[in-house]
Amino acid sequence: MKAYQLKSGAGLAGLQLAERPSAALGTNDIRVRIEAAALNPRDVSFAKGQFYNPPDHPIVPLVDGCGEVAEIGSGVTRFKLGDRVITNYYPRWIDGSISPAKTSVSFGAQIDGTLAEEITASENDFVAAPGNLDAAAAATLSCAGATAWNALFVAGAAKPGSSVLLLGTGNVSLWALKLAKAAGLFTIITSSQDDKLERARAMGASATVNYRTTPEWQQEVIRLTGEAGVDLVVEVGGENTLARSLKATAFGGTVVVVGRVSGSGGASIEPGALIGGAKRLVGITVGSRATLEQLVRFVDVNRIEPVIDCSFPFGEAAAAYEYLQAGQHFGKVVIDIRA
Repeated sequence: MKAYQLKSGAGLAGLQLAERPSAALGTNDIRVRIEAAALNPRDVSFAKGQFYNPPDHPIVPLVDGCGEVAEIGSGVTRFKLGDRVITNYYPRWIDGSISPAKTSVSFGAQIDGTLAEEITASENDFVAAPGNLDAAAAATLSCAGATAWNALFVAGAAKPGSSVLLLGTGNVSLWALKLAKAAGLFTIITSSQDDKLERARAMGASATVNYRTTPEWQQEVIRLTGEAGVDLVVEVGGENTLARSLKATAFGGTVVVVGRVSGSGGASIEPGALIGGAKRLVGITVGSRATLEQLVRFVDVNRIEPVIDCSFPFGEAAAAYEYLQAGQHFGKVVIDIRA
C-alpha cells in the first residue's frame, strides 16, 4: 500500500510517500480502506517536533480518517465488511475518566495514522461513521468534532438556552458553533476578520465580536448577555485570552480550556477571578470513544454538516500541510485518499 511517512521534527520536507507492506491482521483487528483524512494543527506540531512523546522513527501521520472496512479478523464483532468507520483519537480511551494510560497513544503521533491507503488496528479503535455524511465530512469528527462536543456538553455541561462564547473561527470553534446551534444555545463567536464573522453569522451565530477592532472584547460579551456574562467559554486561545475569558464568564459559569493558539508562555490568573464568581476552569483533551459515539449520534439525528474549506488529492498532501500552516482556512482541510 502507499502511505506517507514522517518523523517528528523533520518538518514538512520530511513528509515522504512510500510503499509499505500491509500490516498483519490480528484476531480482533479490522483493515480499513481509507477514503479521506483530515488535518489538524497537532499534525503541523508533530512535523515541527512540538508534539508529546513521539517515536524516534517515521510513522504514518494524521489522526482524522474515514474509510470502509475491507477485511476483518476472526474475532471481530463490532463491524462487518463494507461498514464505514472513523478513528477514535485515543484508541486506549474507551470510556470513563481520563488517565495517563488512556491518553498515552494517539493515531498519527505515537502510532501509525490515516495518511495512507489503509490502516489496520483493533476494532475497538474505531467508531461507526455518521450515516448522513460522506467520507470527507465524516473524517473531521475524530479530533475537532469530539473536542467541541466534550467542551460543550461533557466538561461544559451546557443546556438548551445556555450562552456560550467561542474564541476564533478555528475548527473546534466552528464545530462547536454547529453543535451549539443545533442544541439551542445562544452563541457568541469572535474573530479578527469581518468576512469570517459574516460567514459565522450565516452559520447561525447569535452574535459576533471582532477582537481586533474591539480589544476589550470581554466587555462586549458582557453587554451582549445583558451584563450577565456567558455560561460557558470554549477557550482555545490560552495565554493571551484566558484572563478576558474569565471576565466574560457569568457567576457560576465555566471556562473549558481546549487550546493555546495565542501562546503558551504561562497565563497569570488572579484567584479572585474564580473565587468571587464561583467560576470553574476546566482543561480537556479531545475525549473517549464513548464521547465520539455520542457526537456521531447527535450529528446523525440533527443532520449536521461540518465546515470543509478545501480538499487536496492524496499526491498533494504536502501542499495540504502548507495550506493549513498558512492559517487562512475557514473549516477543515481534507485529503482525498482516492484522488
